[in-house]
Amino acid sequence: MKKLIILSTIFLTVISCAVREKPEFLGVKNIEISEHNSEYITINAEALFKNPNDIGGKLITNGLKVYVNDNDIATINAATFDVPAHKEFSIPLTSKIPTDSLLTSRNITSLIGSLLSKTIKVQYKGDIKYKVFGFSKSYDIDKTENIKIKL
Repeated sequence: MKKLIILSTIFLTVISCAVREKPEFLGVKNIEISEHNSEYITINAEALFKNPNDIGGKLITNGLKVYVNDNDIATINAATFDVPAHKEFSIPLTSKIPTDSLLTSRNITSLIGSLLSKTIKVQYKGDIKYKVFGFSKSYDIDKTENIKIKL
């Protein structure tokens, strides 16, 4: 009888903490150039999510591409982030782009256009993966924004 009570308690605990649905991807916001110097440009953004589940999990941003003026410039091979239960949360998307890669012959035309218009087109494209208890889900990310640059 004692084993039955223990087994029932464990079973009810597992059922009540189940993953009912995947966290909801709300979008990418706050894309901005946070730092720039002669060696690199740092672009920051936030990916927003809402987790309705009783348990958290992990988000993996490995392989997310950053395009500047439609040119593949950088890849975010970053970190694994903990997902909080029953919360809206954001994860940082930071990329350091070497200025040498912006000054190649294929990018020079778009760079001149950006200097004249004082805007730069930044696009995040790829997948963010959610993992918990062997359950896995990918979110397709494709967000483009024109950022004003100060000269």
